[in-house]
Amino acid sequence: MIDREGYRANVGILIANDKNQVLLAKRHRQDGWQLPQGGIDKGESELEALLRELEEEVGLRPEHIEVIAKTPKWLRYDLPDNKKSKFCVGQKQVWFLLKLTGAENNIKLDTHTKIEFEDWKWVDYWHPIEAIIDFKKSIYEDMLKSLAPVLFKNQHKVPTQYSRPLKCVAITLTKSV
Repeated sequence: MIDREGYRANVGILIANDKNQVLLAKRHRQDGWQLPQGGIDKGESELEALLRELEEEVGLRPEHIEVIAKTPKWLRYDLPDNKKSKFCVGQKQVWFLLKLTGAENNIKLDTHTKIEFEDWKWVDYWHPIEAIIDFKKSIYEDMLKSLAPVLFKNQHKVPTQYSRPLKCVAITLTKSV
């Protein structure tokens, strides 16, 4: 769905393991690494989009994860001029923090006809900011800062190189999927 301003509605997915590392995935037939994300279809709720994208992109189902928190508002980024299309100017994303409760072998990248990722790995919580393409760095920083207090139970330190002011604080979710 595209809003009046030209932003595509999207869910972002931050999957943490029991060591509080996060799943980073390598784009299919590309060099880039990123966190799973995907568009919200017309008539679909954020949670429905989350569960659909989770299964399509990394093969995980509701019984494999626990939904812990989400960003309370849309985080937006603009596409650079060379990536803009007549279709949208950028994306607005709501990010969800999930805890993997199933086995790692439930992560399967080839369960959907359109394969998004070809590899994945567990990385340090703050690493995705460095791994992502430049025009998404600020939204990754905002999202990670927002969700860190929930994952780390307020026992974390933001690395000094990430000096942007905190944009929002996560909403803790207790509803099961």
